[in-house]
Amino acid sequence: MNPRWTHRPPGSNWGDFGPDDQKGRLNWLTPDAVLRGVAEVREGRVFSLSLPLDVPRGGGLNARRRPPAIMPALLGDKPYFGYRADEQVANATDVVCDDAFCLHSQFSTQWDALSHVGSLFDPAGDGERIRLFYNGYRMDEHIRVPEPGAAQGGAHALGIEVMARTGVQGRGVMVDLRRHFGDARRKIGFDDWMAVLRADGVSVERGDIVCVHTGFAELLLAAAERGETGAPPACCVLDGADERLLNWIDASGLAALAADNHAVEERPRDAPPRARPGALMPLHELCLFKLGIHLGELWHLTPLADWLHEHRRNRFLLTAPPLHLRGLVGSPVNPVATV
Repeated sequence: MNPRWTHRPPGSNWGDFGPDDQKGRLNWLTPDAVLRGVAEVREGRVFSLSLPLDVPRGGGLNARRRPPAIMPALLGDKPYFGYRADEQVANATDVVCDDAFCLHSQFSTQWDALSHVGSLFDPAGDGERIRLFYNGYRMDEHIRVPEPGAAQGGAHALGIEVMARTGVQGRGVMVDLRRHFGDARRKIGFDDWMAVLRADGVSVERGDIVCVHTGFAELLLAAAERGETGAPPACCVLDGADERLLNWIDASGLAALAADNHAVEERPRDAPPRARPGALMPLHELCLFKLGIHLGELWHLTPLADWLHEHRRNRFLLTAPPLHLRGLVGSPVNPVATV
């Protein structure tokens, strides 16, 4: 029996990893899964998969999220930058710089914690829908509004530290949509998805981390280098409304899913009122709320994808732990691929 729910969402895996599980599909990042990733290292070449964390320029893709603000650390009211130690100790030659930054946790290359997106659901079967997250953890009880200036975030369950403690290392599998569809805006459903997997000989096994290359992060980076702001309405997005695609994500056994675009799936803007209850972002609902699949967004995958294509490969060792800061609902990440 689970103290938080007696009815779980249809198609969910709540309770399958235990009544108090907070790792979700990361439970499938077993030692064997890690060893499969290590076996993909043949040349020792390393790719960083992070954008500079001040990209995108000009306020970003989401009005809630702001770019980094960087400042010097202060000693009193004096910037501790280029500080000469001989001001305190005669003849000391040390010169020291300290700085600080404020960064929204999901502005640029990021992981979503399982506390990032929940749903209204009736866990008792009594007709009352309440705000819930993966495995029945509750808003206000387990996930609370963080105190301003607190050292710990508001996710007292399902925080990003659960992910950080796993190390997030295993076999990455590249699905290169850009190579097949270019940079035009296109919603990718099950038929397109499976056609790409067949054409490129891609197979996904339990515990793999799937990376979706669309080219969007590459366009963002190029725009930033030209000094441009905003983001082009371009590149592929997954069609979260395609039930067959959602079923594939579930059945594939993937442990986590990352993409180089803004939200992995189509993020609706100015959506009309719904005729009946349902998620605006069904892929987020499936992954974060129902199955415990962490989502990565705005990863810079193009150089790795190009190299893999040139060498007729699609698998690699992926190491991608988030920041270990307790209670966050998301985190910047500098993923590293080794081939």
